[in-house]
Amino acid sequence: MATKTKVSSKASRFILLPARGVRAVAANASPTTSKFLVTLHKRKGRPAAKAAGAGAPTIRVIESVHDDGAKLVEMRPADVIKLHAAQPGLRIVPEVFYYPAVAPRPFPVAPPDGVSKAAKTSKSATSANTATAAGPTITVKVVSNSGGAAIKACMVVAFTDFANRRGANGTTDAQGNAALNLGAASVKIERLYVYSPKGFWNGLKTNITLATGTTIKLVPIDLAYTDALRHFYGKPVLTAGTGITVGVVDTGISPEPDLTIQGGFNAVTGEDPSDFGDNGEGHGTHVAGIIAAHGTPPTGIRGVAPGVKLRSYRVFGKNKPNASNFDILKALDRAVADGCDLINMSLGGQGTVDAATHDAISNARAHGTLVFAASGNDDRIAVGAPAKDPMALAITAMGRKGTYPAASVEAGDVMAPFGTDKKNYVTSFSDIGPEVDLTAPGDGIISTFPQGYAVLDGTSMACPAAVGAAAQMLAGQTAILALPRSQARSDAMAQFVLTKAKSLGFPAQMQGQGML
Repeated sequence: MATKTKVSSKASRFILLPARGVRAVAANASPTTSKFLVTLHKRKGRPAAKAAGAGAPTIRVIESVHDDGAKLVEMRPADVIKLHAAQPGLRIVPEVFYYPAVAPRPFPVAPPDGVSKAAKTSKSATSANTATAAGPTITVKVVSNSGGAAIKACMVVAFTDFANRRGANGTTDAQGNAALNLGAASVKIERLYVYSPKGFWNGLKTNITLATGTTIKLVPIDLAYTDALRHFYGKPVLTAGTGITVGVVDTGISPEPDLTIQGGFNAVTGEDPSDFGDNGEGHGTHVAGIIAAHGTPPTGIRGVAPGVKLRSYRVFGKNKPNASNFDILKALDRAVADGCDLINMSLGGQGTVDAATHDAISNARAHGTLVFAASGNDDRIAVGAPAKDPMALAITAMGRKGTYPAASVEAGDVMAPFGTDKKNYVTSFSDIGPEVDLTAPGDGIISTFPQGYAVLDGTSMACPAAVGAAAQMLAGQTAILALPRSQARSDAMAQFVLTKAKSLGFPAQMQGQGML
């Protein structure tokens, strides 16, 4: 019976799981564990309550996936110990968080208080920062190189010493002006980055002298431009991918003219489940366009598999930079139930794959769904989670010289070794390792964005490129698609896709089997 006992502010959130899997069916848990999870399910939303028995732990059930499935709970450390003793067949997994897998944006050292990791690296970050001593302020102006119109809300980042991250940054106002406190009226800059919110290629200038009055011009996006994605995949027919259902587990998808969203689910705990639109970051909308945009240049954009059924599973809260592993588990569970054949996860973090996310991916595979995940963007260190999970296909990002304007930020992502075609490279930011399965275009990719179009970089962009290519290929494999939704089906899809990849001449830890 529920009591008025409250969990203290020192309590933490955990996910409760059976011994195996995400539901306490007979093969995964003892009857005792199953009964306990069902009992907790009935307490969802009530005040914190003690489990049965003297000295039992106090547990607040926040959310539940199925009556006998995973539970998001809040407990104090002492109650965690008590629960482990009382229910030894129960796994108690800490809640952890993942971030969108976009390429990091370098910022000066000592970011301002309150700026999160995501804000420091996000494509939509706008917080001003300075890492130099007080002194004269330099005002620069950002305009379009087509007509000279001012561009507002651009992040301008200037480095006097890039290796040690010394410099300053600011955001352009309505007149396109950004103030940079660089400590002098005229300063030599090693690197100057300019990031636009949308509509333009982001700019990079190196070894310049900056002074008040300096004007920086950005190149507007031309929807007919041949970026890396279109160089390798061209302009697919509108029916490419027909018969394949793709779930995008991300920040949500905005209803843009080039996108048709068949449905979805908001898995964010505490939010409206029917609100699976973009959370305001634009990341999921960009990812979705790479897979399934069905526009026609020069007035629209075309994805790799415009004929797929596109579904949105939002795991990032409104204006939230990260996604909980519990919400990811819930989204994957729903995507499987909705019949998704392929799932795109352009999110990640460093460290091991947590048990909840691992089980959700394994459960998807066991029900015939193939999961693709971005390898991460931490400058060629080990593949991040969840891409390193053995049941996910890990995707790195590659680029191609000449598929972006010369003065764009993508020029700074080029790094050896190069492919058989020396214009091809795996990006300097892409994480690599033996877990890598495929590589795909992920540098300088034009795609849909809320109320417009944007260029983004990252394994976040490469992952949906691989998903779109896989959808194209699998659409014609009626025998595979007709298999019962089991591990054999997802294994058959994975095997087919991986054997069709072509080497680009990179080491295996960078490209896996190559590119689809």
